[in-house]
Amino acid sequence: MRRLYTLCALVAALFAGAGGAGAQGSGAPPLIAYVDGAPVPHWFESFKEGLRELGYVENRSIAIERRVAVEPSVPLADTLAELIKLQPQVIVASGTLPALAAKKATTTIPIVIAFATAPIELGLVESLARPGGNITGLSNMGAGLMGKRLELLAEIRPGLSHVGVVWAPSALTNQVDLRELKAAASSLNLPLQSFEVSHPDQYDAAFAGAKARGLAVAVLSGAMAFSNRETIVAAAARHKVPAIYYDTDYARSGGLVSYGPSLLALHRRAAVFVDRILKGTKPADIPVEEPTTLELAVNLRTARALGIEIPAAILARADEVIE
Repeated sequence: MRRLYTLCALVAALFAGAGGAGAQGSGAPPLIAYVDGAPVPHWFESFKEGLRELGYVENRSIAIERRVAVEPSVPLADTLAELIKLQPQVIVASGTLPALAAKKATTTIPIVIAFATAPIELGLVESLARPGGNITGLSNMGAGLMGKRLELLAEIRPGLSHVGVVWAPSALTNQVDLRELKAAASSLNLPLQSFEVSHPDQYDAAFAGAKARGLAVAVLSGAMAFSNRETIVAAAARHKVPAIYYDTDYARSGGLVSYGPSLLALHRRAAVFVDRILKGTKPADIPVEEPTTLELAVNLRTARALGIEIPAAILARADEVIE
């Protein structure tokens, strides 16, 4: 009888141990669904670097499922639906369009915006201080940014009396950007000439028009613009039009000057939002942040090709000078 009791106890212990081991082994790390609005691997790597700085180890303490939403035949809604089936703990949206698609896709899964333009105006959040709902994150627009870009153009081109703007009416964010740019141009007494671009083939004509009017140009942000930044930069160079851009990648691609938030820094900062949510904070209680790190980049090779001497004061302030 004692042997039978001992045997039964041993079997029970073995089953209990197997069950415990199985439960522990099946405990997967929290899953982060990451939706990228453009094929920019260094933004994604910066986000993962932010997670590592917080102590997360991919595939051990955190898991990430990434989708790059650039294929026209696969709508963003389908991409989000596919990711939601994986039951992620957090969705990270890199860009305005992925953020809007994520908002439509779920009202329950927390969403962190790595960057988006005008999150209030586009209805992503109720306010910066109190986002409400299941969305929080970072904006890539700050007060006075458009005006500062125009001031830089005026410094680079002394005597500048008019300025052009290249933008895409189809881009939701451009409507907001254009309003701010018009207000800034009016306050600086710089009449604004609009050049609308609906297709990448139209960039050359836009810069040809700017050249004919002797304008310097501000290029607005957007998925189409960023995906075709080399085409834009080449058109500006071909027609010898000074232009200012919103992201350092343009200057590195040959653009004259760029001034705007560090998108790398915004993606790294997004990891902090993810960390707070995984630790129990609700997105509605995490204020949306505006950019604190702004980068000025100057391409001296392009300046020489345009016959422009960049003022020493601008070079002294530049975060990156490309020789």
